[in-house]
Amino acid sequence: MAWMRTTAAVSVIALTAGAADAQQKQVVTGPVATYWMSAQTQSGFGAGMGAPGAKPSMSQMMGAMSGGGASKSLTLQLGSSRKPAGEPTAEHLPPQALRAGPTLPLLTPRAEPVQRTEETPTFSRDFQKPKGRMLIFWGCGERARPGQPLVIDFAKMTEGKMPPGMEAMSRGLNVTPMQPPSPSRNATYGEWPNEKTRTSVPGNGSLVGEHRIRGTYSPDIAFSLNGAQDFLGPLNLTTNAISASGAGQLGWGAVPGAQAYLATAIGGGQDDTVVLWTSSEVQASAFSLPDYLSNGDISRLVANRALMGPQTTACTVPQEVVKAAPQAMVQLAAYGNETNLSYPERPKDPKVAWNIEWTVKVRYKSQTGGLLGMEMPGAQQQGQRPIMVPGGQEQEEPTAAEAIGGALLRGLGGRIPRF
Repeated sequence: MAWMRTTAAVSVIALTAGAADAQQKQVVTGPVATYWMSAQTQSGFGAGMGAPGAKPSMSQMMGAMSGGGASKSLTLQLGSSRKPAGEPTAEHLPPQALRAGPTLPLLTPRAEPVQRTEETPTFSRDFQKPKGRMLIFWGCGERARPGQPLVIDFAKMTEGKMPPGMEAMSRGLNVTPMQPPSPSRNATYGEWPNEKTRTSVPGNGSLVGEHRIRGTYSPDIAFSLNGAQDFLGPLNLTTNAISASGAGQLGWGAVPGAQAYLATAIGGGQDDTVVLWTSSEVQASAFSLPDYLSNGDISRLVANRALMGPQTTACTVPQEVVKAAPQAMVQLAAYGNETNLSYPERPKDPKVAWNIEWTVKVRYKSQTGGLLGMEMPGAQQQGQRPIMVPGGQEQEEPTAAEAIGGALLRGLGGRIPRF
């Protein structure tokens, strides 16, 4: 029996050693440099406004108001743990298909001294509590669900407290905050567009091809993007009408590569009322979703129906929303899966350390917008149905200036809050 005890002991030692070896964690260092590319396609209202932060030309503003065409924007952010010996410089050498020039300089913002002053808060004698209400709806369908709208009365605000109902709206969707490169997170940072260069990406610009990033504070970064990693295609509303029942009918063409969709509407009613609606089936602050979402968050939000799935191409805005906000702005967004690259490749042997030199993240979004129930010029050629008013009669189509300027001035009246 002694030999059996000895054999068992040896087996236990062998299993313990094997488990310890299997659980050995690989040593990972870096990355030295992190590079993010945020690619957005804009169609409908707001298209053609040029690079972010750039002053649009008169032709661009007219194109944005007419809702014609599609535009693309690209934001580049480079962060590194290195500090250069001299002035930091870096540039992105894009593929010719981008059609934005041979080089995109990544400018390092100059730090400005922060002046701290002690100020005693004062209040104006004519200070008045905010007035009005906010009506919040959510979900697609002919009629609003029971319990809607959530009403927030701003007149009931008290100092230091949110108005009743705001707690429900402030509930988040547990989206993981994204951490792009920035001057505060990296030893050295560069970005494009910037104050020196705001070259626009034309509507036919493409990310497909070889990319190279070089600079005085970063290792050389070289990678290639294929057709599946290009800008998302334009998102076009094929249906934007008010049906005979009084509900808003939204329809759009599926965007190749899109993993989720979200529709929102914001408008003004009578008596200083602001109306908000989102296609989310979840009563939460879907209005505050960030511009871009990680792959994991997209999958989770589609699963819990906060976002519409990639197969969805239609949504009905409830009658109650249209009635409360006869003039409302609607926005539709498509989210794509991000591309993540790193160099060098991860060693398969966990005993070999993985010293990462650089990582690259490319994230995608496509969006469109317009006035709810008001087709934009050129939309009917894309198969959009005519505008209908309750009762099923066609409404005479106003000019673009009347549709946009008149609706915004008469219906919204400057009461739309910023989120």
